[in-house]
This record gives sequence, C-alpha cells and structure tokens, in this order.
Amino acid sequence: MRRLPLAASLTALLGCLALSAGAAVAADSCPKPGSEITTDRPDVTNSSLVVPTGSFQQENGVNISGRDGGPVFDGTNTRLRFGIAHCLEFLVDVPTYFDALSGNADTGFTNVTPAVKWQISPVPGKIDLSAVVGVGVPTGRRAIVGQGAQPYVQFPWSYELADGWGLSGMFTNFFSPSNPDTKIATETTFVIEREFGKKTFAFVEYVGDYREHGGPSYMINSGAGYRITNTQQIDFHVAVGLNDIAPSYIFGIGYSFRFDNLF
Repeated sequence: MRRLPLAASLTALLGCLALSAGAAVAADSCPKPGSEITTDRPDVTNSSLVVPTGSFQQENGVNISGRDGGPVFDGTNTRLRFGIAHCLEFLVDVPTYFDALSGNADTGFTNVTPAVKWQISPVPGKIDLSAVVGVGVPTGRRAIVGQGAQPYVQFPWSYELADGWGLSGMFTNFFSPSNPDTKIATETTFVIEREFGKKTFAFVEYVGDYREHGGPSYMINSGAGYRITNTQQIDFHVAVGLNDIAPSYIFGIGYSFRFDNLF
C-alpha cells in the first residue's frame, strides 16, 4: 500500500480533527458535572468521553513489567485532564520515570505530552467517538522515548450493549519525524467490558503495536476498577505479552479523582 508523505498525512488528519471540532459543538450528550467518573485507565484504550466543562481530573498509576533486561518499574503514570469547553478537553501526560529493578534496562523520564480532545457524540447507533491530537515534547531521556518532537492523532470509541456489556477500541498513529528508522507507528486496541452495578467494571483488551521496522507486538490486557464515589476510582490491570517483542507481563494499580465546577 502506498504511504502518503508525513506532511500530507498530518494535514489530512488535522483536517479531520477540525471537522470533528465542529461536530463536537453540536453534541448534546457530553458529560456534565456530577456524572460518573470515566478514565483513560487502567486499559490502554482511552475513554471516548471528555471530562465535564469546568472540571479537573487527575489519573495516576504505577506498573511493574517484565522485559528483556529484567523487571522494570514505571510511575507515576499521571494524566491531567481539564474540561475547557463543552465537549472539549485539554490534557497533558506528565513525565513518567522508568527504573530497572534488576538487569540493564534503560532508566529515565518520558516526555511531557500535551493534547486536545474533542468528543463527537452520539453517532447514530449509540457510538461515542472522540478525536485527539497531541505531541510529545522532547523533554525525556532519548534512550527511553527516542529523539525529537513526536505528534500523534487518536480516535477512541465505545458502544454500549445490553445488560452492562460494552465494546470499545482505539486507533492511534504516532509520528516520529526525527527518527530515521520508524517515522510512523500505529496502535490498535479492542476491549470487551462488563459493568457490575454502578460502581464496578471489568475488561479484557487486545493491544497491537505496528512499526515500520522492528516488527509488531501483541498483548492481552485485563483488569477491573471500582468507583469509590462518583468522582473517585481505584483500579488494577494485568497484561501478558503474546510475542517476544511485547513485555512478558505488566501489573499495575491506579487511583483517579475529579473536581467539578472549578472554572
């Protein structure tokens, strides 16, 4: 399949996001203050919903993963989310620190990664869809994150089934203009989720990462979460790699909270 030049790909994707922003203004089902917290964790698939207008949400977690060099700790996986307008959110991933518990794995911080998220909802057929555009600012250690600025575009979606069941997924393109080996990488996810009452959920997720060079990685991720209140959540997840390129395992726990009507 013929690839578009990087600049053309970015232009086309940003054009789609601009159209998405117009649709988001007309959306009438975006979360409101007091609604149940929805987070971008513990699964890899992010929520298809934004945080309510005027709200601040912080999501945190720590992981231990098994890699070629031995077990690796990473934390805190902190994402800050701000509801800046109706169906519109600003978010930023603060640097996460990776530390080898044993072996010779690289240690250091990841990039600061700001982004903007528009919720396009609902789509006919009860599908919730969002569009996200962001960029990894080159502040982290190059051995961990690579070199140069790293933009990305992302489309998380979800579909509610009957009796508490739901499907969701996400498509992401990562761009690394300064990386001579892999300028574009793609990640796809698919989730089956089950709600148990109004406070508890569990999920099973497939995660596939595809690069221009180095081969793909595949992983199965599963976990659960519990809403302590409408605006607080604790969670955990356990992942298993399905090939040699993926981590052999990941175990993580997290805590998230939200404050409404702040601005």
